[in-house]
Amino acid sequence: MNPTPDAADDLIVIGKIVSVHGVRGEVKVYSFTDPIENLLDYTRWTLRHEGTVKQVDMISGRSQNKVLVAKLKGLDDREEARLLAGYEICIARSLLPDLSDGDYYWWQLQGLQVIDGKGQVLGKVDHLLETGANDVMVVKPCAGSLDDRERLLPYTDDCVQAIDLGAGVMRVEWDADF
Repeated sequence: MNPTPDAADDLIVIGKIVSVHGVRGEVKVYSFTDPIENLLDYTRWTLRHEGTVKQVDMISGRSQNKVLVAKLKGLDDREEARLLAGYEICIARSLLPDLSDGDYYWWQLQGLQVIDGKGQVLGKVDHLLETGANDVMVVKPCAGSLDDRERLLPYTDDCVQAIDLGAGVMRVEWDADF
């Protein structure tokens, strides 16, 4: 394990170590990628938990039900592996593949100012939720917001009219009273 990680502001969380697997030091991983196996494409991980940051190399991994099982280089003991439970798995943003026009990573949407059709600021995108039917944006009030309400807006073509990452703005078709 290498204690020299990538720059913290360049990291994106792609999963989390949740527990150990077996007696040979493998770890169970919850993946935030879609499909979950995409996490296995990244073999150099920066692990982060409560101020502790370290780099590890994944030497093998496999899908097991709704989690992944990974073997990390130099980790052969179950008790040592148990100490990694709770660590976030991060990679440099630059490693993520480019997306097609009109497609965005969730981290790109977080922090965008949300403006309705009347030009009113509804707040900023705090985070997104996966609901099954469609993703939902949690929009929290910010300086200059219309009011102090938190809103849940669907991330759909009907709601989201335009996104300007450079300006930090998302224009939506949404009734502010809803």
